[in-house]
Parts: sequence; structure tokens; C-alpha cells
Amino acid sequence: MNDNMGLEMMELNQTKESFWKKHKFGVGIVSGIIAVVLILTIVFAVGYIYIVTKGVTLVIGGNNGLLNKESVNKLNTLQYYMDSYYYEDYEIEDIIDSMYKGVMEGLDDPYSVYYTKEEYIDSQISTSGVYYGIGAGLSQDVKTMEVTVSKVYRGTPSEEAGLLNGDKIIKVNDIEATSMELSDLVQQIRGEEGTIIHLQVYRESTDEMLEFDVERRKVVLPSIEGEMLEDGIGYIQITDFQKETAKQFEAMVSDLTAQGMKGLIVDVRANPGGYLNVVRDILDMVLPKGLLVYTEDKNGNRQELFSDASCIEIPMVVLIDENSASASEIFAGAIKDYNWGTLVGTTTFGKGIVQNVIPFPSGDAIKLTTSKYFTPNGNYIHGVGIEPDVVIEYEYSGPTDQPYEKQYDNQFQKAVEVLKEKLANE
Repeated sequence: MNDNMGLEMMELNQTKESFWKKHKFGVGIVSGIIAVVLILTIVFAVGYIYIVTKGVTLVIGGNNGLLNKESVNKLNTLQYYMDSYYYEDYEIEDIIDSMYKGVMEGLDDPYSVYYTKEEYIDSQISTSGVYYGIGAGLSQDVKTMEVTVSKVYRGTPSEEAGLLNGDKIIKVNDIEATSMELSDLVQQIRGEEGTIIHLQVYRESTDEMLEFDVERRKVVLPSIEGEMLEDGIGYIQITDFQKETAKQFEAMVSDLTAQGMKGLIVDVRANPGGYLNVVRDILDMVLPKGLLVYTEDKNGNRQELFSDASCIEIPMVVLIDENSASASEIFAGAIKDYNWGTLVGTTTFGKGIVQNVIPFPSGDAIKLTTSKYFTPNGNYIHGVGIEPDVVIEYEYSGPTDQPYEKQYDNQFQKAVEVLKEKLANE
């Protein structure tokens, strides 16, 4: 999970148009429910009503709905006490938004969330790779909520300020980093260009508590980085699966091929995921004809994604770690099932579920877990992850007060070693 995803906790999106066409939601129904409740209180006292809009029947009231007589009365009672006794004024819109958020939190699923209009706009920014912030990739431990700097991007405010990979974010201004889900924390870090964000950071390597004032600026993050190494080894790092990632990957492969690439290392460490169709397109370039991934919803409906016959037929190694999640695991899982490359590193995060972002006409949205996904061989990896073929825990031997360099990365060096053995045995 990172700063530029705002997500953007690891989500596999569906377009607004296709979702609304499929499910035929009545315009404005869901986002207007709470406001309607206050008007319909008297009606609920004698039963429930039906609202029919564009072929959709919405049952309000009764004993089984969210808005039954008891819950409506409770909401009105809460508002009465807030109006009568709360010591300050409040914005009713904030209360309504918190109600929506609470409904989604009731699913007890960290990946299903409600976005206000502003939050939804910010979440969309992440998929383009352009935003106003500090230029640092962040990850969060789901259990402890601890937030770690997973990548400091070159030429960004975070690098200029002195943040390093592995730094633990303790506070963002006055907000405890562990007090909220990562996508919400990211919204606090982003902001108007030229403004300052204050970060309190713990640096484990030196056992120091540090303070940073970082200026927010426009950050343009490529999701693909690559270079030609010695002995004809190409290296491509995929930081996340954004809208343009497949095109960037194809261009990078073409460039490295023109330079005489004989083998390829693909690095998806600390990659939190992204679009399902994007990882599908990349796997289509890499793998031969066959099934790439399939999903199943709660009704057993299955969607299968396939590749064609064209593929990259050179030795390959894929670097993975515990922060490789969602779309990254789809990539790694397919490579492993086809025996198309060697996985090097540590077991992946273990996110085998798919989210769809459902926008509402009012501008807000929800992100909802809608299905499970399975690797080509039928493996469901949620909560389990994907094990590497070569297990090696990450160790960095370089100076901790300097920017990251691959030559000091033991996992990267192992990947090079494995690939050289493959090339030697051809």
C-alpha cells in the first residue's frame, strides 16, 4: 500500500459506467437514504414503504433492513441528544458521512470502505500516478496498523527532506499514524501544492526519533523503472499496476530487447496491487496461451481471463516479498503456475480478494469486496500468500543514511545469481 495509490489500498476497479449498467442502481437512492429517513419517521411508526425507481425496488423499514423502525428511532434519538446537549455546533453532513462509513465498517472487511466525494477524487488520482504530495511509497501492517516508508522516489520532496526506506511513520502532523487505515492517512499527507506536512519518524537502523517538515509538490510517479545490467540481464521494477503500466512495461521490454536482453528480472516487491485488467495485459505479454486468473463471486459466478500465444521466451526471475499484494500476487501466481520463472524473496502478503469501486451520482463512492480470485491452478491465496521458489530474507548491507542502491540488496543479488545460472544452463 503506498502514497501514490491512496489505496488505495490494493484495489481492482470496475468502471462506473459498466457497474451501474449491470446493477441498474436508481439515481441518488443510496446517497439520499439518510436524509429521507428524517422525513419518513412518522411513516415508519405504522409499517414500511416501498420506493420503486427505474425498475429497482428499495424496501425501507420492516424488521430486516438497515432502516427499520428501531434504527430510525435510535438515529433520531441520537440527533436529539446531540442537538440538545453537545457542547459545540456540528455539521450534519459530517455526521451523515460517518454513518455511511460506519455501515461499511460493519462488514468487518478492511478493504470495503465508503469514500466521500473528496476522498473518491483523491483515490482516482492514485491510478494516474500524478498527485500533490511528498513522493513516498507507504505500506501498513494490517494487524498492528504500523506504517512504513517502503520506497522513497528519486527527485521528490521525500528524498530531499531525508526520508529513507524503512522509516516508521509515527505521526502526520498531530495524527497518530496507527489510528487510521492507510488510504485515510494518505489523504492527510497529500494536500495543496506548496504547503508543509510535519512528519514524526522512527528510524530503526539508528534508533532515532526524527522530525521532518516536507513541502507538498506535484509528483509524477512512473509505475515502471528498468535498466540493462551486465551479461544481458534486464531489470524491470513494477511499483504498482496503474492505468498506463502495461504500456510502460511493453515499452521497457522493447527497449531492453533492443539492447540485447537475454534474461529478465521483474521486481514486484512492495507492490500493493492495482487494476486487474492491467496485470492481465502484462501477463498476456509474458505468458503463452492459457488461463491467467479467474474470479468467483458469492453466487459462484466465474470470470476467466486468458492470454494469447505471444510471450516472452527468455529466462525470468520474479522478486517478491511480504508487501507484494493483490495484482502483484496475480502476476507472481501465474508465473509460478506456468513454471515460467523463478520466484525469489519471501512469501507474499496474501490478498486473494477483489474490490470494485462503485461511484454514486452524487460524487461519493464505495469500494466493496465482490469476489475471490484464484491462480491458474486454482489456488486461493487469501491469508496465505505465495511462497517463493528461493527463500531469502531481505538484508541491506549499504549505508543506511544514503539512498537505496541495488548492489547492497541481498534479494536482488540473489535474483541475479539465479538468472545467471539459468542462462548458463541454456
